[in-house]
Amino acid sequence: MADPGTRQVIEGGEPALGLAQRLARIDWSQPWFAPFAATGAAVAAQVHQGRPVHAALDALATAHGLTNAAGLPLRFVPQQALPPGRAYEAHIHAHGEVPTRENLHDVFNGLIWLHFPRTKAMLNRLQAAAIAMDGVQPTRGPLRDAATLFDENAVLFVSAEPQLEAALRGFRWRELFVDGRHAWPGRCAVVPFGHALLEKLVAPYKSITAHGWPIAMVPADPRPATLDAPLAEMLAQADLRGRSSFAPLPVLGIPHWWPPNADARFYDDASVFRPGRRTAGGTGGSDAKVLDCGPRSRTDNRCSPGNGRGEESPDSTGQGGG
Repeated sequence: MADPGTRQVIEGGEPALGLAQRLARIDWSQPWFAPFAATGAAVAAQVHQGRPVHAALDALATAHGLTNAAGLPLRFVPQQALPPGRAYEAHIHAHGEVPTRENLHDVFNGLIWLHFPRTKAMLNRLQAAAIAMDGVQPTRGPLRDAATLFDENAVLFVSAEPQLEAALRGFRWRELFVDGRHAWPGRCAVVPFGHALLEKLVAPYKSITAHGWPIAMVPADPRPATLDAPLAEMLAQADLRGRSSFAPLPVLGIPHWWPPNADARFYDDASVFRPGRRTAGGTGGSDAKVLDCGPRSRTDNRCSPGNGRGEESPDSTGQGGG
């Protein structure tokens, strides 16, 4: 896949936009970008002035005194700093250096590091531990798979009401989004976490589906600053097992996020709001196919060719995300 930070002519079309132009076109007022808008706009302004992405992110990480899980200062470095053959996650854990490319994917990765430093460090620790134990294999194991899916495509579902979480896990979309529309955002709220998810939402389309991660908290102040520490602790104690750890959540169905969903008929599209696979007891399960893999990760390996457009599969190369 071509690096979005370069300009090149796409066959039959206009020249590709450079990274500064792509950043300039982002509407930071959209609800999914709101938690990151101030920092994102500041980074975009620096890139527009010619500063490399890694340098803009590194200055902010240094100013906030961020560290990785090993206690090393967190640094954003050029992609070329990653030695050939070294796993991306293992390098971050061992050296505190986040290799960064000049593209939107890595801009959003940096924004999540800046806003969720403890959670990102915990995910990196889990990924590095899995690599140290199993090495780099043709497919990821269940722990590393879940950690990478969380890193790339998670959305945090914050609610203290078990029935709302049950509606999410049970694929009861009308109960959650139509009949329960009044519950948003006072009784349940969402905060994006996955940086590939944020990249997809630059140009939103109806089928974007995230890996929902419920957090049992009253959403009185659902900001990264208030969620980061409890989320990191939650992940430290979780038994992460691939996609089964998550509940698929079509993000443009979130009330008040997308104007068309004000019409209840928006949710009649079963190709997006799927009923899920049914268990013997007749309830939905969290193993339903996720519709959309979105932009590819650092190693272009999150979706296998045999799955069609939608179903996510474990890493086919073992090289990790990013």
